[in-house]
Amino acid sequence: MAQQLLMPKATAVWLVDNTALSFEQIATFCKLHPLEVKAIADGESAQGIKGLDPISTGQLSREEIARAEGNPNHKLKLSDPKVRVPESKRKGPRYTPVSKRQDRPNAILWLVRNHPELKDAQISRLVGTTKSTIEQIRERTHWNSTNLTPMDPVTLGLCSQIDLDLEVERASKGRPLPTAAELGATLESAHETEKLPYSDREEEKEIDADAVFAKLKSLKSSTPDEDEDDRY
Repeated sequence: MAQQLLMPKATAVWLVDNTALSFEQIATFCKLHPLEVKAIADGESAQGIKGLDPISTGQLSREEIARAEGNPNHKLKLSDPKVRVPESKRKGPRYTPVSKRQDRPNAILWLVRNHPELKDAQISRLVGTTKSTIEQIRERTHWNSTNLTPMDPVTLGLCSQIDLDLEVERASKGRPLPTAAELGATLESAHETEKLPYSDREEEKEIDADAVFAKLKSLKSSTPDEDEDDRY
C-alpha cells in the first residue's frame, strides 16, 4: 500500500513559510499545481489554512529538506513510516463465535421470513453462513428444519442493527412501490362513495325542521290573545 501525504495543502503552506524550496519542488511533493503554490506564497490562496509541519508528523526529515534546498532538481521523498499498518484483509463471511453458531439457522429463518428481499450473499454477510445452508432453510430441507425457530439475529448478537438496516436498504433499492392491496388499504374510491345513499341523519334533520316550524306557528297564534288579556 503506497504511503500518502497527510493534508497536502496545509503541508504546502508550512513548506512555503519555513523553507527555501522552489514552487515546483513543493508542488511535486504535495501533488499541487505550481501556480497554486505560488498563490499560497502570495497570500491569494489558503489564507485560512494553518500550516502542518511534516517533520513533526514524521513524513519528512530535516536532512531531506536541506538536500532539496541545495539541489533544485531534487524531489522530496516521504520518510519511511515508523509503524507499518497492515493492509485490510479481503472481506469474506462474517466470523461467528462457536458459542453462537448453533443459533445461525434460527437467524437465517428469521431473515428469510421477515426480509424476503435480502439476497443470499447479504444474509451470508450478516450471520456468516454459506449459500447452501440458506437454500436448505429456504426449501425446508435442512436436517434440523423441524426444530428451527425464527429468531432476530440482532437479538442473538450475530449482527448489529445498523448492518441489518444497511443490507435491507440496499436490497430495497430499485424495487417497485407496494400496491394498495399489499399495503392493505381500506379506503374506497370517490367513484364508489358517490353511489352510497344519503344517511338517516339527513332525513331526521328534515323531520326535525318541520316540527320546529309547526311549533313556531303555534307560538305566534297564541301571542295576540295574551296581549289582549294584559290590556284589561
